[in-house]
Amino acid sequence: MSDGRFQSRKPRRPASGGKQSTGAGGRARHPAVAGAADGSLPRWVVTELTRVTPKANLGGAVAALEQAAVAAAKGNHAKALSHAEEAKRLSPRDATIREVIGLSAYRLSRWEQALRELRAFRRLTGETAHLPVEMDVLRALERPEDVERAWALLQRLGGSTATKDEGKVVFASYLLDADRAAEAWEVASPGRITADASESRLRVWYVAARAASRLGDRETALRLYEAITGGDPAFPGLDELKAAIG
Repeated sequence: MSDGRFQSRKPRRPASGGKQSTGAGGRARHPAVAGAADGSLPRWVVTELTRVTPKANLGGAVAALEQAAVAAAKGNHAKALSHAEEAKRLSPRDATIREVIGLSAYRLSRWEQALRELRAFRRLTGETAHLPVEMDVLRALERPEDVERAWALLQRLGGSTATKDEGKVVFASYLLDADRAAEAWEVASPGRITADASESRLRVWYVAARAASRLGDRETALRLYEAITGGDPAFPGLDELKAAIG
């Protein structure tokens, strides 16, 4: 259970890798249809879709999801959403379709729809991969108690390293928004800084640097800034972070 999944009869899904600028923008991707610019869907996606879709609807559902995949790959989230909604009409029990709707709605700031569909995805799969996105949606909806509940749920269920890191990014950003910098530092505290950090770790360090700066610890904030720059000189928001540190 440490990765947030449960055993079921359906094929196991491959690990999946509001205030989007500081929240879960980096995790709001479409892992099931990533790279499907030509409309080709992974075999496991088609297998799962076949299992839960009435036979008469299968061809249309596959075609609509393929069109959603093409649109998502091009960054056309409105078109991806429209095609995925058509796929849902034909196959409402398919988790990938609900995932694509949820993430597309998130990108379009359609918060209520995003929350509803991402929660449906989580119920259908048992995965926690998009709990950080749910948390970011709840931030945008200004539902602080629910943000804290979602954080507690992620702590209890667990997830991949990237998912847990993104949860820290969203929750620590939420705490900074609430002027709770000391708590944000506790959540995002970087521990050992290494030269080969993943993108998700760099994102945690970014929020930790913001928290350190708020707490008046300029030395730590600068050390984190330099570590992020060394890991990815083009990391988004570096100029803003340097200006905040002073």
